[in-house]
Amino acid sequence: MIGRAWETASMKSSEPSDPFDLAWNVPTTPEDVRALRENRPRLGENRWEQLQIAVDQFPGVEEALRKRPTFAGCEPFEL
Repeated sequence: MIGRAWETASMKSSEPSDPFDLAWNVPTTPEDVRALRENRPRLGENRWEQLQIAVDQFPGVEEALRKRPTFAGCEPFEL
C-alpha cells in the first residue's frame, strides 16, 4: 500500500516507548523499582504554592524572556 508506506519504511527500535522504564534503562531489582515508585516526590495539596517554589528557584527567567531576541523589523517570510 502506497498510502501506508511510512509504516514499513520507518526503522523499528527495540527501545521501549516509555523513556523512564526503570526495568529497561537501569539494571534494578523489583524491590528497587518498588522503592523508587513509593518514594518519588508527590504533589501536595497546594500545587500553586509548589509551582511558585519551583519558579523561585530560577530568578531572572521572566527578565530573560522579556530580553530575548525577536524578529521585529525583519522582512516578512513568504512561501
